[in-house]
Amino acid sequence: MRLFGYARVSTSQQSLDIQIRMLRDAGVRANRIFADKASGSSTDRKGLDLLRIKVEEGDVILVKKLDRLGRDTADMIQLIKEFDAQGVAVRFIDDGISTDGEMGKMVVTILSAVAQAERRRILERTNEGRVEAKLKGVRFGRKRTINRNNVRALYDNGTGATQIARQLGIARSTVYKILEDTKAVQDN
Repeated sequence: MRLFGYARVSTSQQSLDIQIRMLRDAGVRANRIFADKASGSSTDRKGLDLLRIKVEEGDVILVKKLDRLGRDTADMIQLIKEFDAQGVAVRFIDDGISTDGEMGKMVVTILSAVAQAERRRILERTNEGRVEAKLKGVRFGRKRTINRNNVRALYDNGTGATQIARQLGIARSTVYKILEDTKAVQDN
């Protein structure tokens, strides 16, 4: 069993010293400590990626606290599952949580359930917010950069859809969509 360590702070102005000292005191060799100065909201981090490459079955990763591995519960659970699939245990020193053994598998299962519930709540809140915003007249999607009235005017003056598309540098399907939309508005 080899010990590895992972430390993370959110910004480059913060210090990793306390976490690294704790990992060293726990028996992790300096060349097996991986660190990032990056947000925990993404699992795409250089130190974490190197750690993923280095660990092998039977290894243990020490992390000071749960939120140092990742800020987002779903991403953190995914990382724990990824390490578990490799036969690598993760231990959170301050939190007293370890993913090895039967109790560890139970912890991962519980954390997975919590993550799934969190994802559902976020989705519900997002959808509620979107509905509320639409009721208030907020428009979603990219801002339109094409003058739709110009497309309609060109078409009404006898210019074909292919020529309009070339002239405006847009797809022919976009021309047809605009023509369909503006016709519906004119019909009402």
